[in-house]
Amino acid sequence: MIVVYTAAFAAAVSAVKEDSVPKAGTTAAAAGDDSDAADGSSITGASFKDGVLTTSTVKIEIVSHSIIQPGQAGNEYGSKPVIAIVYKTTNLTSASTSPSIAWLSNFEAFQDNDPNSVNSLDLGMTPGDQYTDTQLQDIKEGGTVENAIAYELDDLTTPVKLSAKDGLLGGEVGSVTYKLQ
Repeated sequence: MIVVYTAAFAAAVSAVKEDSVPKAGTTAAAAGDDSDAADGSSITGASFKDGVLTTSTVKIEIVSHSIIQPGQAGNEYGSKPVIAIVYKTTNLTSASTSPSIAWLSNFEAFQDNDPNSVNSLDLGMTPGDQYTDTQLQDIKEGGTVENAIAYELDDLTTPVKLSAKDGLLGGEVGSVTYKLQ
């Protein structure tokens, strides 16, 4: 988990260095929040359609998802069930990225089961030994690497909303809802 959070922090630092963080005193809209785009695409050209997020830097294709109970393969050490999502990341630029950095910079998962606050799901352990080596693998320009991520579920009835956005600070460009039953 520390590695994944470190990777997300590194991506945030990169955004600051590239001057893509809004300046103090500006609104999100002025800084490029394009969540109002009616067709699921952003002003910058990012889109999320049919399980494929395309931004100016990466293309992430969701391959599959499954629910894994505690103790089952892929969730051997967890105490809560998880939703595991297998995805492929293609690097569209010469900039360094990995599957985990790309995913965490562009996706958030929620279960809307709290009447008072937004319920972002916590990350679970990597769902499967085959993905421990790929999660931080540096992807070459034009290269594609498959990986998986897991989110701990709070219950097994409330659907999971996966929100796709255009980078760490970008607006939502689309979403998909996974029914758990």
